[in-house]
Amino acid sequence: MLLHFKAFLTSSFSHRRISRQMCSVRTLCSLREDSEMKDLVDYIDSLKNYEKSGVPTGAGTDSNDGFDLGRMRRLLDRFGNPHSKFKAVHIAGTKGKGSTAAFISNILRTEGYSVGCYTSPHIQTIRERILLGRSGDPVSAKLLNNLFHKIKQDLDQAIKEENGCISHFEVFTAMAFILFADEKVDIAVIEAGLGGARDATNIISSSGLAAAVITTVGEEHLAALGGSLETIAMAKAGIIKQGCPLVLGGPFLPHIEHIIREKAVSMDSPVVSASESGNNLAVKSFSILDGKPCQICDIEIQIVKDLKLSCKLHDLKLQMPGAHQLQNAATATCVALCLRNLGWRISDESIRCGLERTYLLGRSQLLKSEEAKALGLSGATILLDGAHTKESAKALMNTIRMAFPKAQLAFVVAMASDKDHAGFAREILSGAYVKTVILTEAAVAGAVTRTTPASLLRDSWIKASEVLGIDICHDGMTEYRELFKEQPVSSESNLTDGKTILATESSLKDCLRIANEILNRRRDEKGVIVITGSLHIVSSVLASLGD
Repeated sequence: MLLHFKAFLTSSFSHRRISRQMCSVRTLCSLREDSEMKDLVDYIDSLKNYEKSGVPTGAGTDSNDGFDLGRMRRLLDRFGNPHSKFKAVHIAGTKGKGSTAAFISNILRTEGYSVGCYTSPHIQTIRERILLGRSGDPVSAKLLNNLFHKIKQDLDQAIKEENGCISHFEVFTAMAFILFADEKVDIAVIEAGLGGARDATNIISSSGLAAAVITTVGEEHLAALGGSLETIAMAKAGIIKQGCPLVLGGPFLPHIEHIIREKAVSMDSPVVSASESGNNLAVKSFSILDGKPCQICDIEIQIVKDLKLSCKLHDLKLQMPGAHQLQNAATATCVALCLRNLGWRISDESIRCGLERTYLLGRSQLLKSEEAKALGLSGATILLDGAHTKESAKALMNTIRMAFPKAQLAFVVAMASDKDHAGFAREILSGAYVKTVILTEAAVAGAVTRTTPASLLRDSWIKASEVLGIDICHDGMTEYRELFKEQPVSSESNLTDGKTILATESSLKDCLRIANEILNRRRDEKGVIVITGSLHIVSSVLASLGD
């Protein structure tokens, strides 16, 4: 095969081009959601959105710099305090919140409960953030729109009285809680947006909290959460309520777990840990079933401290691959056992079936063959994963090594500006041999404010390669210029043998094409295109399937 490399040349970027190329929230809504939601989307788009702009320093800490929970209380009081009308499982954590929420919700639905589930961000439609009832489907556009028009006058008044300070997240959280109350859900599973102590979801009282969950503590949103792992732990521990059980995911650094447990002791809250030494979690095998990853696992829970809980699930078939997802499943199992201890009817079989039926977009998601074809990449293996921290990058690489141990890897990466780009790059490059990395840009929550220019990402990846002693070929090198001359280069070219090609490209479509062409130079070896760095680039890929 002959391959033209002209398209590989580093492209110039501008926010204007990215704005045109990437689907904004508004564009996605116009393409994918009922037209009746336009008024709602326009309304909340006009409010302060920290997903777009970034979170202010200290905003998630329990201090004078923190978000004003009083504002959220006043807003919900205006609507009759809907959060007091249902029981809730409240989940905080750096990573794993969304997956754990999905696992818990499906366990409860399998048992027959009507469940409300509130998570963020979304992948394709804002309706994904609110799941209602026994089906687990996103709230309908009609129901959401009807609620908006019903409460709009009160929202207008509240925003006026709060001097315009009410945010996009606060309004949508309030709408979720109103819907849960109106639909009379048996229980709600609620993911904190940022931190815990000052998050808008943290208005749940001890009388309404069935269990608090802290999945992990990592270095994300450092500035917003006080600047250290210790302050992050304290912020997340803010969801612990008097006398209510706390479930820990983990594993945690010992001093971080100590901070959380000290808060639990002060609140007389029993603690259950999925990482307890008496528990046994094991991945036994991995396969692809019906085009989806599947790992066969064992989960054995044996808790003897604070509460006595036990459950054995052998040969569990998880559609969510990776050791980190097994940990999330074990955390959800511990939550289910806590609820059972409180009197909720939850069988071991419902736990098993709920875990096995759980599947989320953008979490080690393999595209189907027809989806790859729709992207113009017939026959390609394409993996989507929203990893965006060094911890999640490490988990992704562990999953890839398990699923595709001998595959050639091509990464397409876009990241938000407030992430640890170098740390992410180090985990990817050290996790396995990577054939090529193509850096691009993706709009974040429909805007470019938090988008990282690909040129800055490139600098981080070069530094990471130098730290690791990994040979790369990039546009500052003579051999790169030789490689990227206009004449075609034979698939037998050895100019970059053993080196990782590092390129930048503005067009997502071209990124995928280039990655596929590089992998196809070695037809005797399986290749995998991995699209990662944020859920926003995952969203862009999935949105393009519907174009």
